[in-house]
Amino acid sequence: MSFPAFFEHAPRIAVRDALAQFLGAADDGVIEYGYADAVRLAGHSCPTVAGAYLMARAALQALYPRGPAERGGVAVTMGALQDDGTTGVVAQVFTLLTGAAADNGFQGIGGRFVRHGLLEYGGDLGGAIARFRRCDSGDAVDVSMDLSGVPAAAPLRPLLQQAMSPQASAAQRGEFAEVWQARVRRLLLEHADDPQVIRVERCS
Repeated sequence: MSFPAFFEHAPRIAVRDALAQFLGAADDGVIEYGYADAVRLAGHSCPTVAGAYLMARAALQALYPRGPAERGGVAVTMGALQDDGTTGVVAQVFTLLTGAAADNGFQGIGGRFVRHGLLEYGGDLGGAIARFRRCDSGDAVDVSMDLSGVPAAAPLRPLLQQAMSPQASAAQRGEFAEVWQARVRRLLLEHADDPQVIRVERCS
């Protein structure tokens, strides 16, 4: 499988996973994720997947300023129900990076390394997409994103309609895909640390 070259230039996220260390999956427990990992999980690359990746990155940086974050040590509350819009997709990316899982998550070993029950849906977050909370200290941040400042370079709807047509040419489909991924590229490479796009607010 060949990914767009810009995937490799997107910010990477390093976390420490005590379970991975305990079971010998990583000698020091440190796992580094790239944007391609989120794409493999979701099966596609879009502004939602990229935004979820960047929101998780920003939340973990805020909660663990000296890094790396403790994977399995963060609880995530989604502001919407799991079947509401893209909430499920976003939550899956959050699970990848934090280990936080719903009731189907890992049950733990001898009471340690428990991951199930760390992800909840339908929280009253006042408009935020999600809340990340450290299980050890209780410190929490709310995250949201505003993609209005990262528009596509060309109107997407007509390009999408053309590309979806059974009569679409390879050139038409390629044009749509190029414009689509160009927006993802801008989000990841130009706005990863833009507080107007990826918003983090510390909870009182």
